[in-house]
Amino acid sequence: MISIYTDGAARGNPGPGGYGTILLYQGHKKEISGGFRLTTNNRMELMAVIIGLESLKNEKETVTIYSDSKYVVDSIAKRWVFGWEKKGFLNKKNPDLWKRFLVVYRKHTVHIEWVKGHADNEWNNRCDELATAAADKPDLLADEGYEYIKTKQELFD
Repeated sequence: MISIYTDGAARGNPGPGGYGTILLYQGHKKEISGGFRLTTNNRMELMAVIIGLESLKNEKETVTIYSDSKYVVDSIAKRWVFGWEKKGFLNKKNPDLWKRFLVVYRKHTVHIEWVKGHADNEWNNRCDELATAAADKPDLLADEGYEYIKTKQELFD
């Protein structure tokens, strides 16, 4: 069983943001983080999950994801995302990331659990440190999915 702990952060919402992911397997630990110059907290929460799953070397793994994001956990655990997919993600936020998530999700057996953020969970707290440190780095990448959608909306408003 592989455990993946995740967290996302944004300095302003939208603003610079980052994600932190920790993979735990048989005594091994891998930390991953990254940041973007303009994004949202929810996007970074979801990105952390995606990066964790995409980092797995083998398919058909049994994975438990731990996240403090109700947005992400409820969307998956309550199976809302599958209904959104059937409707083409019409009027849903972050369709680019949800589509990316579904591709990698279907390669594994995934369980997701909510953990209380900023509490006594060592791994969630470390993911928060990774995410906020990534958001604070200079020369962040563009979150093209977010910036493209934002620009498109501004053109038509």
